[in-house]
Amino acid sequence: MNFEQLLADYGAFLYALIFVWTFFEGETFVIFAGFAAHQGVLDWLAVFLCAWFGSFTGDQCYFWIGRRYGQTLLLRFPRWRPGVELALEALRRYDTWFILSFRFIYGVRNFASFSMGMSGVPRLRFMALNFVAAFVWALSFAGFGYVFGEALEAVLGDVALAFGLAMLCLFAISLGAFVMAHKRRMRRHAIEHARLASLAASNGSPPPIPVRSGD
Repeated sequence: MNFEQLLADYGAFLYALIFVWTFFEGETFVIFAGFAAHQGVLDWLAVFLCAWFGSFTGDQCYFWIGRRYGQTLLLRFPRWRPGVELALEALRRYDTWFILSFRFIYGVRNFASFSMGMSGVPRLRFMALNFVAAFVWALSFAGFGYVFGEALEAVLGDVALAFGLAMLCLFAISLGAFVMAHKRRMRRHAIEHARLASLAASNGSPPPIPVRSGD
């Protein structure tokens, strides 16, 4: 497979993928995107901007979900509570510094924005600090990938390019597999609900409320 031609044909898709991936998390993906930018097959500024705004948008979304539906979701998914409580404790202890640094803390980031939405952090204050934090995060990982690419290229030469592009493709395939598995799961839930609704209708009882299995 000619990876360079693949990126020339579908480069815009990869930039969109960087945005989507960083909406959820994506440190490793951004590093390899920065690595590919060093090889000249992606534009580093575009990688950085997609990572910055993807990360910023994702955490704004989680903050809004926590502010609007936090307590309801904790009742629905009680296993989230330890992570939420950990994030809230860190927020109480470190306040501004936690908002600026939570992206770099393993085991906390997934719950941090959601938890802060449940807290009393003002919306505009979180937005401003989140904007700055996303900038630092994207610059750090995209920059690391770029510098790491230079060092790796010096050692491995052309092998470094194939390695970086192969990793990007692997991440893209993994994301596609996840999306397809999620769609299949949702389709199974819909079929099961339709079957139960049909049985309930034949028995003259109201249709059941669909219940999703835990993720």
